[in-house]
Amino acid sequence: MQKHTTEPTIASSVTWEHLETWLRSKMRAWLQALLEAEVDELLGRRKSARRKPVDGVPGYRSGHGKPRRLTLCHGTVTVRRPRVRGLAQRFVSRLLPLFVRRTPEVNALLPELYLHGLALGDFDLALRGLLGEDAPLSPATVSRLKETWHAEQAQWARRPLADLEVVYLWVDGVYVKAGLEREKAAVLVVLAALRDGRKELVTLVPGHRESTAAWSDVLRDLRARGLGAPKLVIGDGHLGIWAGLRNVYPDAQEQRCWNHRILNALDKVPKRLQAQARHRLTQVPYADTAQDAERLKAGYQHWCRTQGLEAAATVLDRDWERMLTFYQFPKEHWVHLRTTNPIESPFAALRLRTDAAKRFKRVENATAVIWKMLMVAQQRFRRLNAPELLKEVHDGVPYVNGVRVQERAWEVAA
Repeated sequence: MQKHTTEPTIASSVTWEHLETWLRSKMRAWLQALLEAEVDELLGRRKSARRKPVDGVPGYRSGHGKPRRLTLCHGTVTVRRPRVRGLAQRFVSRLLPLFVRRTPEVNALLPELYLHGLALGDFDLALRGLLGEDAPLSPATVSRLKETWHAEQAQWARRPLADLEVVYLWVDGVYVKAGLEREKAAVLVVLAALRDGRKELVTLVPGHRESTAAWSDVLRDLRARGLGAPKLVIGDGHLGIWAGLRNVYPDAQEQRCWNHRILNALDKVPKRLQAQARHRLTQVPYADTAQDAERLKAGYQHWCRTQGLEAAATVLDRDWERMLTFYQFPKEHWVHLRTTNPIESPFAALRLRTDAAKRFKRVENATAVIWKMLMVAQQRFRRLNAPELLKEVHDGVPYVNGVRVQERAWEVAA
């Protein structure tokens, strides 16, 4: 007959009101134990154990440092870092490095909150309840972080780019209105699609406007740092980037953004007809072939002329061939290539909070915070569809209407 045993029930003395305090105390004890275990591993012996007379690791424990507050996403705890003396080199904990007061996750949270409208003076009130009364947060905390972001951005802006195998580039100018400046200034942004399918921000530069000279300087800097020529560049119809592109990467193909072109066309249509016009317009870039797109364009223009909208009809004629360049690339990538959405999406929150940007007295001050936000967002960027096809595009394999040209025909043509 099988015996049934029951585990003893452990009575809990913790109540709901004190749950957070109890969890933080357990977290502090666990973290302190990890710090002690790190020294045990370093010295090869536990506390109070004798060192081996032969081949023993030099060094010995020498108490603890002053209590240090460490802020994690789950709260703030106070620990004491063990000290070790008698080593050839200074002991630096891998778990709790010197002078660190917040985990990287907390540091990543601050720029997101700041850009989403949380003012400097609100950090203490908003976060202390979540991170604990002892959390080292204040307006000065964010100010110091901004100074750090400026230094990090300056170093990032000088990094070499020769190792990046770029296939596509998205380019755009995001306008920011700062408090002491009369006119909006453009932040010039370049985002790359790499051969392995990842998206990576390659540069972010403040400029007074999206001029040819400004874009040429941006592209020349990328080339000087080793960035190879992309196969395709996607951007809006602004003349500055395209003239600059021909100056620096003349072999790159050009794709105009369909979102911008549709908005330009709708500006020529009365509001009472915009729903019909939008329905017809949005069908054009989703045609299966370039020839079908031509047919849908002709149908839209015929409809415009029957409504007496000649100006709306001719909008699509401008740079029409460059509106269809994406048909020369894999069909699986078209969703990424029709528009500048890969840049627009991360900036959506920023665009919706243009007034909040007036907290910055100068656009240069805003740039470092915008850059930090994008570095955080970049960790969540979605890879391109069918990343294995990027290798073919990078190697120059031709496509027609999204379909790979047969090798024999391609070799004959070559």
